[in-house]
Parts: sequence; C-alpha cells; structure tokens
Amino acid sequence: MSPTILQRVAAGEMSAVRECLDQYSGLVWSLARKVLSNNSEAEDAVQEVFIELWKSADRFDPNIASEPVFISMITRRRLIDRRRRLSRRPDSAASVPLEEIDVESDLDVAPSVEIAEEAARASRVMGTLKPEQQRVLRLAVCDGWSHQEIADQLQMPLGTVKTHVRRGLIRVRELLNASPSASDEGGGS
Repeated sequence: MSPTILQRVAAGEMSAVRECLDQYSGLVWSLARKVLSNNSEAEDAVQEVFIELWKSADRFDPNIASEPVFISMITRRRLIDRRRRLSRRPDSAASVPLEEIDVESDLDVAPSVEIAEEAARASRVMGTLKPEQQRVLRLAVCDGWSHQEIADQLQMPLGTVKTHVRRGLIRVRELLNASPSASDEGGGS
C-alpha cells in the first residue's frame, strides 16, 4: 500500500504539501466559511488549519480514520478555538453556531464522492450507539469539548464520560472496519 498524502507530508515530501493543499483546501475553506462570517477570518483559519496539519501529519493513522476525517476533525478543532477567541471580542466574527455545522454535507465540496460516502457511513455508524454514548461522543469528537466540559454540562461523572468516549470510538472503529453492510445493521455497545 502506498503512503497517504499526510504520511508523505510527515516524511517531508514537498510535493505532498502541494497535493494536500490541492486535495483538501476546498473542504477546509467550506467549513471555515460556514463557521466564520467574514473572508478575512476564514482565510486566517484556513492557514491555521494547514499549519496544524503540517505539524500533526505524523499523528495520522489510516487504521483509525481516513485523511478527510482526520483533516475535518483538525479543522473543526481549530475553528472551535477561533470561535471561542472571537466570541470574547465585542466585534465577534462568528456566524453559525457550531452545533449547526454539518461536516458530512461539507465533505461534498471535496473532489471525491468517496469522501462523502465515508462521512455518511461514519454518521450512520455513530447512530447505532446508545443515545447517551452518541451525545458524549459528538460533544467530544465533533464539537471539540474536553471530557471535563462534557461531564460538567451533562452532570455526569468524569470517568463515565471517558468510558463513553473510549468505548464509543472503539465501537465506531470496529463497525467502520467491518464490511459496509455490517456497519449499517446497527447494534450499539
């Protein structure tokens, strides 16, 4: 199996940097424009995201998630951080509440239909988890909340939150690694 774009970026291959920009700039830009109300803030956010990608490319593991999912998660985290900083300013540039952002629909801007299908599949798999586990996992993974923030918000013991996240991620990974039909059948853990 040939190395992925992010694996090549981590190895210092300069052509992979350009390829990563070409492949994923539409996805990152789409998410940034959806979250931030002006182009200047969105442009700054996109730059932050790609800088973070270069720094964390060595953390990418194709056995855990696909590149588009990994990039989407880094993008969401950077946008959440930026939104928090902007919300502290009186002239806040935030436009869309983060809970209204549908990463799955934004993946359609990427050049590959496969990306959108994988995101839809991941969303379906998350839907098979127990409702409480889904909520905790979405807050942690999709919204970037810390375990402590989730525990405080949901009035749940910190250990329970950590267990829900860990078990939920393991179950999602198992279902995604199974055959496509198996992940669509359901069965929470």
